[in-house]
Amino acid sequence: MRNAARAIVLSSCALAFAGQAKAEGFWSGNWYLTLGGSGISAPKFEGAKDNKLFFSPIISLGRGNQPRFSSRNDSASFAIYDTDVLRAGVAGKFIPGRDAGDADELIGLSDIKWGGELGGFADVYVTDYLRARAELRQGIRSHDGLVADLALDAFTDIAPDLRISGGPRATYATSGYTKAYYGVDAGESAASGLSEYHPDGGFTSVGAGAAITWDATEKLQMSAFTEYKRLTGPAADSSLVEERGSKNQLTFGVSASYKFGFSLD
Repeated sequence: MRNAARAIVLSSCALAFAGQAKAEGFWSGNWYLTLGGSGISAPKFEGAKDNKLFFSPIISLGRGNQPRFSSRNDSASFAIYDTDVLRAGVAGKFIPGRDAGDADELIGLSDIKWGGELGGFADVYVTDYLRARAELRQGIRSHDGLVADLALDAFTDIAPDLRISGGPRATYATSGYTKAYYGVDAGESAASGLSEYHPDGGFTSVGAGAAITWDATEKLQMSAFTEYKRLTGPAADSSLVEERGSKNQLTFGVSASYKFGFSLD
């Protein structure tokens, strides 16, 4: 299953890239690059009961015009295929490390190295006000699992420069991910006092998010957002969550980004 999913990610990206390049000269035309960052109050670690402040970068590169809608949950992405209805390409994200210095609840658990996740994404603009997005990413260094994020967002402009959006989210992960972040082996159990736990793969969370976005200028965009998710399956059953954390995870924050447009004709 995991090997097949990895093959699908790699082959889809390669075929999309080759098809686009052959069809119209991939590098020619108009491009955009969006850069920015978010200040976020989020759980100290996945499954934590307390929050702390984080910074998260915003990076997006694509052909043509800026997509009609994007979410702060989107991983850094590069659109290889880009139309009004469908965008698809490569997606990746940086994964910070996790150790006992992040929270006392983690004392006795093995450290998780910093790393990343790399894979693909697809955006489908179902209507003029509804976007569905799926990402499938392979862990690198931090974990060796596959992570799939699914989201559906409705959006509407309540003023020419002011937009509200929101919708449901869900995350699925294989055991390579859940064992790294939610598992407790015999040695960790003895060192931490947590019950031993060996998770399988499955849906790790479901929830919803909402945002309000202001186009301060044609290129500068600001937003405020909040998101709630409920840990489920192998994440919710973890002894780390049940004995020292919480299944309820709340995130909120603000962001700012700037769009650069350029042409490679």
